[in-house]
Amino acid sequence: MTAAYSPLISQSKDVRVASWALRLLSAAVFLAAGGAKIAGVPMMVAIFDQVGFGQWFRVLTGIVEVGGAIALLVTASTAFGALTLAVTMVFAVLTHFFLIGGHCQP
Repeated sequence: MTAAYSPLISQSKDVRVASWALRLLSAAVFLAAGGAKIAGVPMMVAIFDQVGFGQWFRVLTGIVEVGGAIALLVTASTAFGALTLAVTMVFAVLTHFFLIGGHCQP
């Protein structure tokens, strides 16, 4: 019997450390941003007022960001978390360009 190929076996220790460092840093950023949205930080409330979808959308976005951050830290769901956060950020950039006008004015 031959062992199945596993990319984790072939990764060097340096790659694993760098991967975890990037995942931890990204998770911390998204936990902070999502937490600020969920907590109703005044700047976030003002930004989502400008978007015009209602404050429920701020809370939903915060939940998606926190969930994505947690998914980054669970090895089995890292790719799902990264994809979720990437799509969220693409729409955030588009929202800033087209609905807010490229900058925030709280």
